[in-house]
Amino acid sequence: MDVVAAEQRVLNVLDSIGKPYEVIACDPSYADTAEFCARYGYPLEHSANTIVVASKRPPGHHAACIVLATTRLDVNKKVRDHLGVRKLSFASPEATREVTGMMIGGVTALALPPSLPLLVDDRVMDLDWVILGGGGRSSKIKTSPEVLLELPAVEVIKDLARADP
Repeated sequence: MDVVAAEQRVLNVLDSIGKPYEVIACDPSYADTAEFCARYGYPLEHSANTIVVASKRPPGHHAACIVLATTRLDVNKKVRDHLGVRKLSFASPEATREVTGMMIGGVTALALPPSLPLLVDDRVMDLDWVILGGGGRSSKIKTSPEVLLELPAVEVIKDLARADP
C-alpha cells in the first residue's frame, strides 16, 4: 500500500465518522512527534503516538497502542498482560509497515486494518483535542479523541502508559 492511499483512507474514515478535523501539512523530515511539535508549535501534551507491538512468544500477535507523547507505553506489563502473551516488544519499522501499510512518523489509528486490536491509554480520552498521525509523514490530524471510539477493535485502558519521568 502506498502512502497516498493510506492518507486518503484516513480522510475517508474521518469523513465517515463525521466529527470535525483539521489536516496539518508538515515537512516529512519533521514528522516524528517531538520534532513536529517543536517545529509547528503544538504541545506534546496534546500529541499522541500510535505504536505497534508484536508478540515474540507466541509469535504473530500484533496490536496498535495510542499513548500521549508525554508518556511511555507499558509494553512489558500492561500491554503484554492485556494481550495474554508471554513476550512482547515494539514492532520493527518493517513489521509496522507490513501490518499497517504506514511508515513510522505517519502511523495512525485512523486507517488500521479492522482486525488489529487498538488499545488507547485513558489519558488520551481526557483531552479536548489531540494530534494524531495522518497516515504518511507529510501530515498530521487534529481532532477530538472521541473519533477513536468510532474505530473497530478499540478499547480504552486505564494506565496503558506510564508518565514520563
